[in-house]
Amino acid sequence: MTTHEVLFILIAYLVGAIPCGFIIYYATEKKDIRLEGSGNIGATNVLRVKGKKAAAATLLCDMLKGALPIIYGLNHFESPVIIACGGAAAVIGHLFPLYLKFKGGKGVATLLGMLLVFNYPTAIVFLITFFLLLFFIPYVSAASITAVSAAFFYTLFTGIAEVSLIVFVVVILIFIRHGSNTSRLIAGTEEKLNWKKNG
Repeated sequence: MTTHEVLFILIAYLVGAIPCGFIIYYATEKKDIRLEGSGNIGATNVLRVKGKKAAAATLLCDMLKGALPIIYGLNHFESPVIIACGGAAAVIGHLFPLYLKFKGGKGVATLLGMLLVFNYPTAIVFLITFFLLLFFIPYVSAASITAVSAAFFYTLFTGIAEVSLIVFVVVILIFIRHGSNTSRLIAGTEEKLNWKKNG
């Protein structure tokens, strides 16, 4: 691995670690979003405690964190494995951000941003799965976990083996970060997405 490739992956992690939801909420409310709602820094919690505009800004920012390293990688590297590593590093940065003592978000939006640029058919599979499930079962966590799984299996059967392995590692980490959500889903205590309230 060249120095350029190592720096690419490291910088991708640092970009992914930028806590957009934390910054947006603190800039507008002067409060730590980790002390509000579910305590998560992602768009879903921002939606619940702040509203649609702040949530949309957080979602877009988190997606860009996954997309930008892929855009750079596609223009500077030939290896899809190196490019995928950059995207994965951004997702890992979001999950375990250096700036917040390695306690970050759930990584779903950043993964989606990565997939939209790296392999848009996989992103389409993700989005269709997510919104279909969310329509019938209004749990963002359940829809996210299922959509991430669908994206992985699509990559597994259509992509490069090494890239599929990278996506698999990212998916496992996202599953781990959704551990508390999974427990609440099983217990029936997970909070539903209120369409009328949250838009």
